[in-house]
Amino acid sequence: MHGTVLYGPRDVRFEEREDPKIVEPTDAILRLPATCVCGSDLWPYRGLQPIDSPTPMGHEYCGFVEEVGSAVRNIKPGQFVVGSFAASDNVCPHCQYGYQSSCEKREWMLRAQAPYLRVPLASGTLVPAPDLPSADLVPSLLATSDVLGTGWFAADAANVKPGGTVAVVGDGAEGLLGILSAKQMGAERIIAMSRHEPRQKLAREFGATDIVTERGADGVARIRDLTKGVGADSVLECVGTQEAMMQAIQATRPGGSVGYVGVPHKVDLDGAQLFFSHVRLHGGPAPVRRYLPHLIGLVLNGKINPGKVFDLVLPLNQVAEAYKAMDERRAIKALLRP
Repeated sequence: MHGTVLYGPRDVRFEEREDPKIVEPTDAILRLPATCVCGSDLWPYRGLQPIDSPTPMGHEYCGFVEEVGSAVRNIKPGQFVVGSFAASDNVCPHCQYGYQSSCEKREWMLRAQAPYLRVPLASGTLVPAPDLPSADLVPSLLATSDVLGTGWFAADAANVKPGGTVAVVGDGAEGLLGILSAKQMGAERIIAMSRHEPRQKLAREFGATDIVTERGADGVARIRDLTKGVGADSVLECVGTQEAMMQAIQATRPGGSVGYVGVPHKVDLDGAQLFFSHVRLHGGPAPVRRYLPHLIGLVLNGKINPGKVFDLVLPLNQVAEAYKAMDERRAIKALLRP
């Protein structure tokens, strides 16, 4: 088969690779009807996260089970399944506590920007849909595997409550689906920080009540103004830069919470400033597996349509253009079909 490999900054190639096969008895092989590019893929693409050698890319996936190893019990060929970007056994102490992305046997998923994928720890990682979904639901189910699961974790980590006021820093797919998540959790007011009209439109469709175009200190001042000087109860940080993190902390009311899911790059926190802010911080790699059954159910029941974040659809062999379009902010998120 052919798959996506990143050779260096802005050097994405779709080239021949070995077909995946069962390596461990806990593996499964999936056929992927669609895959996509994640915003976090842009860090190594831009050279801001160095790679040592050509790296297969892709960690968001859903698809049809083709084959399972001898130790896989609850997943069967023919099923449609969704998995997390962090493979987990779902039975270790950290998994049982709800943090499967810190599983004692965790394996980071790669190689999903391809037609087929080997999934390790399949019994713990994969969640089957009750029936084979219609083709129009595949993008939304694909979104649950990372970008929606991550947005949901951001809202959960930020302690979003019914009737609360939420601010979201970042208008990429994670931020937009953080808005959707906060709305599902009952937030009354959701302030989206965005300068891009198409993203603002989708933010409002997902539940945003206010749009703030300012950034940094000006953005914080605007949120304080909108909340009568109090600040937001919950803030979702979905970028990963120093400016975004400080904007999130400073926009949060005393006693409020920041849920941070942007992969951090050169983020440093001032201990004294954090101490006197009275702000809670929680985040990290989202434990998507914890949320998958609920999120899959919301999609299949027609309660949410997170697939709307895919505003560019390309054949998989044009994956280099998908990266380029997202890098240049001509697309929110690119869907790729084999």
